[in-house]
Amino acid sequence: MDRDDVLVTAAQQGDLRAFNQLVLEYQGLAYNVAYHILGNADGAADATQDSFLKAYRSINSYRGGSFRAWLLRVLTNTCYDQLRARRRRPAQSLDDDDSAAEWAAWLVDRSERPAEYAERRELGQLIQRAIHALPADQRTVVLLSDVEGLTYEEIADATGMPMGTVKSRLSRARAHLRDFLLGHKELLPRQYSAQTVLWSGSER
Repeated sequence: MDRDDVLVTAAQQGDLRAFNQLVLEYQGLAYNVAYHILGNADGAADATQDSFLKAYRSINSYRGGSFRAWLLRVLTNTCYDQLRARRRRPAQSLDDDDSAAEWAAWLVDRSERPAEYAERRELGQLIQRAIHALPADQRTVVLLSDVEGLTYEEIADATGMPMGTVKSRLSRARAHLRDFLLGHKELLPRQYSAQTVLWSGSER
């Protein structure tokens, strides 16, 4: 029994401290995924909080497997609910959200010179625009795969999609991202050319 299973079992028996340990373990991952899907810091914080509350209330429905994937399924459903609610309200432009630049943090090498950091930041903002332009289902699978590093099986568990659907949507998402970036090559930092192959993908 791994650490997650021990903590989940304790949480199912009413140990709030055990559940809080799970929150500490996964709150960073949950927020990052929510932020990438929603493109909004406040929305991501709300979705993360709501998801942990839902997970706590339904912890007894967890029947084993990957707790991370189970939690991400709760989270992605919460994010989709928020996206549906947004359709009834004017959408906020990513250009108006200063926190969007934080999305690129995973791209940054802190030892870089300022000019190199600025170029990576610019690329991260362009990638954020590209990902936000994807349909929500494609956005989710490419984030879980290429940003968070989940396997196909974990993504299938987290999203409720069949394995074949995960693979096909990931392939389409990568193709759309590649086309988007090459279609905006004038915005790419100088070290990236139109010949650069992005999101070529690899079977895992």
